[in-house]
Amino acid sequence: MAKPTPPPPAGKIAGIDFGTVRIGIAICDPERIMAFPYEVYRRRSERLDLERFQELVRSEQIVHFVLGLPLHNSGELSDKAREAIEFGDKLVEATGLTIDYVDERFTSREAESYLRQGNLNAKKRKEKLDAVAAQIILATYLERGCVGTTDFLALDD
Repeated sequence: MAKPTPPPPAGKIAGIDFGTVRIGIAICDPERIMAFPYEVYRRRSERLDLERFQELVRSEQIVHFVLGLPLHNSGELSDKAREAIEFGDKLVEATGLTIDYVDERFTSREAESYLRQGNLNAKKRKEKLDAVAAQIILATYLERGCVGTTDFLALDD
């Protein structure tokens, strides 16, 4: 597993809500004050997925990734969290950037609630859900002073 690492002192961070079909992406401003939904990327193949993130790094000048981990309510790693970590390892290898992780329990529910307040129909909410979940993951990370969740590391020994 790529070791969780704090970000460089300046620059944009991309937040990722990992999924097997779609990946939500959010980006913060270079000053790391605000997180914004960026896109929902529909997965195609491992090679094309990693190429998309390489392009994102170049076009948006990303310096670091933060990846949401869907932990069990007990705090233990779920199978989906292990898949996310495996994806994070490949992301680090493909881009040369550092990565950190955030406990993302309940972010999809929070994103759904947020989108319902915007009076969007079900189809529009579904289209935006993963990017808003990524925004919540990234905002959480920024609010914590760019400190990730590391409790899960002890469970993996």
